[in-house]
Amino acid sequence: MTRTTLSGAVASPPTLRHHAADTARLAGPLAIAQLSQMAMSVTDTVLLGSLGADALAAGGLGANMFFVVVTVLQGVLTSVSVSVAQARGAHNESHVPHIYWTGFALSLLLSLPAFALLSFAEPILRALGEPTLLARHIGEYAAVLRWGAPASLIGVGLMRSFLPAIGAARRLLWVSIAGVFFNGFLNFGLIHGAWGLPRLGFLGSAAATATTVWLTALVLMALLHLRPSHQHFVAARRPTAPLMGELFTIGWPVAITYAVEATLFLATGLVAGLLGETPLAAHQIALNVASVTFMVPLAIGQAANVRVGYWAGAGMPRAARHAGFVALGLGVGFMSLSALVMVLAPHRIVGLYLHLDDPANAHTVSLAATLLGVAALFQIVDGVQTVGSGCLRGLKDTRIPMLAATLGYWGIGFPTGYALAFHFGLGALGLWWGLAAGLATVAVLMTWRFHRISLRAQTRAATAARAG
Repeated sequence: MTRTTLSGAVASPPTLRHHAADTARLAGPLAIAQLSQMAMSVTDTVLLGSLGADALAAGGLGANMFFVVVTVLQGVLTSVSVSVAQARGAHNESHVPHIYWTGFALSLLLSLPAFALLSFAEPILRALGEPTLLARHIGEYAAVLRWGAPASLIGVGLMRSFLPAIGAARRLLWVSIAGVFFNGFLNFGLIHGAWGLPRLGFLGSAAATATTVWLTALVLMALLHLRPSHQHFVAARRPTAPLMGELFTIGWPVAITYAVEATLFLATGLVAGLLGETPLAAHQIALNVASVTFMVPLAIGQAANVRVGYWAGAGMPRAARHAGFVALGLGVGFMSLSALVMVLAPHRIVGLYLHLDDPANAHTVSLAATLLGVAALFQIVDGVQTVGSGCLRGLKDTRIPMLAATLGYWGIGFPTGYALAFHFGLGALGLWWGLAAGLATVAVLMTWRFHRISLRAQTRAATAARAG
């Protein structure tokens, strides 16, 4: 199947090898941007720890609330990526500025519920039974961070969707890396009053993070708007209600999916805490390792969103199908390698977190190493489900994947883990087998769904070509 481009040249769909190269080229900067965001969180935690356990607890929980709220809302803005990709694939680039400015307006609207939720952090936490003093400190921290919500939704939500879709993902790479260093510098300065900056204590970390998020958003927008080769993508257009409705319709199921997954891991951590300090520590180690490696398939899924969307918009469903399955293969390949490392060197990995020669850590080290063995399988199916979800978003299919994720995580994953942990006596190991079962279910459902939809589109296109 071929297609005539605007220039009159005939473009053939890429080979599988070129699909793989293009997807990897797009996913690389996205993965580093994701890891940079994690590095900012680690920096905040380390610097807050210098103030003591109280500051670390309040700042850590306050930051976690902020990132959970904005990350869920950023899910709505994933619709910008696929809409732009499909418009470009259809050679309808004049529509891209409409999508951009409508997405920008949607980002500002989404910041309102984020601001409201963070404003009421203290009463919400007190209603959930948190200690009064801790709730007050978390509320103070969130009250500072809430001012970064609009910038997070623009700089991370909108820009991380829009820039890859127009082929400018590298802008995210360098700005994200620079943001890590700037955030660390400003955190230290505002916490301790260094370099002539005001000494704000633990609230200085919140102020530094909010400032960094705003600076990141402004720099990304400047790079986009001032670069001549990109200016036609952001030509002034008025946002429209129908297009905003379309973006929201595509994106809200993604936000629900993010929320469903986030609450699964939150609930599993809370249940692990019921098992005792050692199981909780081992769980946190294994989860932290898995979270780091997860950034790569997450980036591949975002790249698949763009690649599948582009070829679907170009009216070439066979190329869209190939782009999706190549992305799935890349995700499985990377996660298989990371799983192999977990199987072959679990104690070396745990040694990055705990002193292996300390007898007091022996039980935690042993359990964490065992959990990493389960995490090896967990890795592969987690990679498949997140890339599969990205492939389906490229086809603007988000509602059925939302239902599949809810079924897999809460209908199978959590009940299985709870039963294995408490009724079969497997403890934390049972919780992780439950997580693996839930993720495996979602991975199968996402892959099957993409196979069926992409095959149906390919068959329909072939029938139409024969009829024509």
